Amino acid sequence: MKKILLLNFLIFSINIFAQDNYEIQVYGSQTQAPKSTIFELHSNYTFIGEKDFVKGVRPSYHALHETLEITTGVTNNFEIGFYLFSNYTSPYGYQFVGTHIRPRIMAPASWHLPVGISLSAEVGYQRPEYSDQTWSVEVRPIIDKTWGKFYASFNPTLGIALQSVDGGHTPVFEPNIKASYQFFKKAFLGIEYYGSQGPINNFAKLSDQSHAIYLAYDLTGSPQWELNIGPGWGLTPATEGFVFKMLVGRRINWGKKKK
Repeated sequence: MKKILLLNFLIFSINIFAQDNYEIQVYGSQTQAPKSTIFELHSNYTFIGEKDFVKGVRPSYHALHETLEITTGVTNNFEIGFYLFSNYTSPYGYQFVGTHIRPRIMAPASWHLPVGISLSAEVGYQRPEYSDQTWSVEVRPIIDKTWGKFYASFNPTLGIALQSVDGGHTPVFEPNIKASYQFFKKAFLGIEYYGSQGPINNFAKLSDQSHAIYLAYDLTGSPQWELNIGPGWGLTPATEGFVFKMLVGRRINWGKKKK
């Protein structure tokens, strides 16, 4: 019965909901453990990007995007995340951009599924100077799998603007994919893909779609620290040309330890 309810939730979500560039990350299915919190700082700098205003949004050229993400485990299969977005671009200086909140549920290990599955729903606000979608909702199904030293994750993300410049509300397909291999004892090296094809009922032409490839280094084997770092290249005219990103995270257990 629980499996049927989760599958129905996944199918319903795919029919209703936009992905945020302030967090360049392909998510894994594992939720944060209960009585623990992880503090993550997402930073990325656009070396080659848009130099003109688009739909009233300030240019991304030489912009530093920073996002503070705080995620707390509530149960063995449920977590709540909070985001605080900020931006530094000359001549505007360091600016507050907006906030989002993100609950996420994971399929229990007791179901013995062949892959990891979880689902997040992210909702929030961004200032119109930095996003043509001021209020938006994102639904991100997450499917991942580990085979020995190889890891893969697929996030077929969908989103809808609740309030936007053009007034559109059609769900947009924004898939993320990650494939990595544990070449070293405490490090994975891999490739991440980030795309945006446009509205699901009418994909944009290829030159107007967003497609980017990142090379990524991931720290592994540390119970306290998380690190994801790497450069990314846009593959179409509508994509930022060159971006470098870094994610640093610190986990804290705040529950009482058993004696």
